[in-house]
Amino acid sequence: MIYGYARVSTQAQAKDGNSLESQSLELRKTGAEKIFSDAFTGTVTERPELDRLLAQMQFGDTIVVTKLDRIARNLKQGIELIDTLNECGITVNVLNMGVIDNTPTGKLIRNIMLSLAEWERDMIIQRTQEGKHIARQNPEYREGRPRKYNKAQTAHALDLLKTHSYRQVANMTGISKATLVRMKSAMPTL
Repeated sequence: MIYGYARVSTQAQAKDGNSLESQSLELRKTGAEKIFSDAFTGTVTERPELDRLLAQMQFGDTIVVTKLDRIARNLKQGIELIDTLNECGITVNVLNMGVIDNTPTGKLIRNIMLSLAEWERDMIIQRTQEGKHIARQNPEYREGRPRKYNKAQTAHALDLLKTHSYRQVANMTGISKATLVRMKSAMPTL
């Protein structure tokens, strides 16, 4: 049996052909009869669909993934998983690399590619942390999702609350009552 495994870091990930849909399409084209998918970051060790897949696989089966970093993002995890699969007589086929076997050359290529995947993930984390550090230097920086309403909209809504009810202001501005309550409670009291 040929099984496919697809993984994305988030459900919305769709760049670089990494969406679950594009991975599944590629896996089906190469003969995957059944596809298992997870939507977890590569740093999360719990991948329930991969665990379900591994529990079903038997000697002579094949697991197909589009890229090596879809199945493992660090060297240790990848080596252990691929070695275990090979020892159980399961073929590991990485579409952008080929079949990974237990030969010395197969192990070398696997280790190099896993090292590169781990390095790439570490570089992404480092760049993200550096970007946040730089952004925090700006006094206007606010961590998290951007505010939906700007200062002028907030000031206008709070001004309207002086003479109107929350429901009236919500109808006039389109700002929900709950948001208006949060805005008002965040106002400094004099």
